[in-house]
Amino acid sequence: MAEREQRGRGRGRDRREREETPEFADRLVAINRVSKTVKGGKRFGFAALVVVGDQKGRVGFGKGKAKEVPEAIRKATEQAKRQMIRVPLREGRTLHHDIEGRHGAGRVVMRTAPTGTGIIAGGPMRAVFEMLGVQDVVAKSIGTQNPYNMIRATIDGLTKESSPRMVAQRRGKKVADILPKKDDAPAETADA
Repeated sequence: MAEREQRGRGRGRDRREREETPEFADRLVAINRVSKTVKGGKRFGFAALVVVGDQKGRVGFGKGKAKEVPEAIRKATEQAKRQMIRVPLREGRTLHHDIEGRHGAGRVVMRTAPTGTGIIAGGPMRAVFEMLGVQDVVAKSIGTQNPYNMIRATIDGLTKESSPRMVAQRRGKKVADILPKKDDAPAETADA
């Protein structure tokens, strides 16, 4: 009877875990073969860098090391799922404002873009934006070409982003008070 209870509990937990975790897309950004010289020759290992996201505003990255490539990718994916961040998106397609991210020698600049622009970004940054679900963005990497530092700088910038709702809540105002009014803008330019 104790066995039946344990089996039942285990099955229920697996089902709950599957229901709670939504489907994530993942992108392998870089794979690196590393070697260790030992007495008998060389031992090879692999390091993988993976970006994971739900394409609805959540993204994370992870790195994994193992003797075989699939195992390194699996470890990196697991770590990426644990380190996910939520990023507010405007209209579900672009950033709310221009941001800059830094990590080590890596510096990235990300700018909002009008509809139809697409993702204009280099390798590792493109993977982050695709997994995040951004459709229109212009980004430039200044400094390092190291994919690890580029992704960390991108994630650093994305964590600094704030939506009008977050700013309004922080200031204790309404969203309408913060955003510029569309009716007033043409009137001011007409007077000037």
